[in-house]
Amino acid sequence: MTETTETNASRGMPLWAQIIIWVGLVGLLAMVGMMLNKRQQGAVPTGDAIPDFTLPLFSGYEYAGRSEVKLSDFSGKVVVINFWASWCKTCEQEAAELQQAWELYEPTGQVIFLGVDYVDTEPEARVYLQKYGITFPNGPDMGTRISQLFRVAAVPETYFIDKTGVLRYTKVGSFSSLEQIQVQVDLLLSE
Repeated sequence: MTETTETNASRGMPLWAQIIIWVGLVGLLAMVGMMLNKRQQGAVPTGDAIPDFTLPLFSGYEYAGRSEVKLSDFSGKVVVINFWASWCKTCEQEAAELQQAWELYEPTGQVIFLGVDYVDTEPEARVYLQKYGITFPNGPDMGTRISQLFRVAAVPETYFIDKTGVLRYTKVGSFSSLEQIQVQVDLLLSE
């Protein structure tokens, strides 16, 4: 028996299993490093075009009968994207204002609100949406792909995208009034 075989046999783990574990650990560290690098870049700057993404929607929160939407579906409209979570206390503070703004602009067909549930579970998210009477399209951020695209650091965060798909304003933290939301939406509608 060779020394390597004896060492591995005494540990009770074959060499191939050790290699798989090490490769997995290196891959995990690389992924964490990439995520940290993105976070260090800070928020997406205003003036940047937002890449297209797909948001699956919770049942009961579909848009025009569709169970998922793409940002590109809303070309020509003002898009307000709100990242939230059921465990976020400051998200609760702005829930009513976001719903009021949606009710104000939804009949015009010129503005779409999208809720993106961040690092949450669906049952808790549904309780939150029902508790605050949210009716605009909402869905989970599967694998945090969308929040990574926007480099979300904490919730709530809200992004205002103009009719051409360019980020024009970012609100970190909660809104304290309906007027704060209206100022941003009306500015983009007037262009």
